[in-house]
Amino acid sequence: MTAHVVMYTTAVCPYCIRAKQLLKARGVEQIEEIRVDLDPVRRDEMMEKTQRRTVPQIFIGETHVGGCDDLVALDKAGGLTALLGGA
Repeated sequence: MTAHVVMYTTAVCPYCIRAKQLLKARGVEQIEEIRVDLDPVRRDEMMEKTQRRTVPQIFIGETHVGGCDDLVALDKAGGLTALLGGA
């Protein structure tokens, strides 16, 4: 079983798509997507939690991973699988 994954996204975001592809490749079957382009209150929530304005913003469990580049770096460093609960 993988950890709960939450991703703040927008409709047309190549980084969001890339992050979702990587997560799915690592066995994540379900990603809770929060569309900040449809709900300004959720964008404010994201910015308060992360101190960032850009999407995606990815949480695995209670851990704020960051954006797509942060996710890729975590994977390359070997930490993504462990964070997802696979190690």
